[in-house]
Amino acid sequence: MSEVPAIAAEGATVVLDGTTLLAPTTFEVMPGEFWCLTGSNGSGKTTLLRAFLGSRRLTDGAVLVRGETVDMARPRHRRLMASLVEPVPVARDMTLREQVTLVAASWYGNSTETAARADEIIGRLGLTALGTRFPSQLSSGQLQLFNLALTLVRPADVILLDEPERHLDTDRVGLVAALLAERAEQGTSFLVATHEAAMVDACDGLMELG
Repeated sequence: MSEVPAIAAEGATVVLDGTTLLAPTTFEVMPGEFWCLTGSNGSGKTTLLRAFLGSRRLTDGAVLVRGETVDMARPRHRRLMASLVEPVPVARDMTLREQVTLVAASWYGNSTETAARADEIIGRLGLTALGTRFPSQLSSGQLQLFNLALTLVRPADVILLDEPERHLDTDRVGLVAALLAERAEQGTSFLVATHEAAMVDACDGLMELG
């Protein structure tokens, strides 16, 4: 029996008021693969990611995660998939480390291992020295890394990211690309909308829209 794709689009199309937001798109991402979505602004990258999350309805075709249409109201689907497509809600009066640990605890339970998971992702993203700061004290690049930490600390099988390189310098882009590739080798599937060559160079497959 063939393996079920982690992520699949089957003629996925979005047309709104006569304007095509996403032309018919078909591809498959297998478990443990890191794929990039590329294309010009307006080609449908974010629209496609939102379709996978159920926040953008398709006009035609289908998008599937593990062979199913995702319903984020179902706990199993929320555990299956994590995303950084829309801004991540953050607490103004909690430190960076407290918030990442809280997200980890909500998925793994409150334990020493949970704190270790939070500290590991904070460290991998170069944020350890900023752990006691509040979101308002972070630069735009630091805030983007913080949002990535809140997303990547989750135990998801599938992760969707919209321009994770936003506000990052070249070194940080390379760091994030390497981390995603490493996580993919461990079995997580990624679909990443990006304009960055470093992301494309690190990925296993490419879907160009538009």
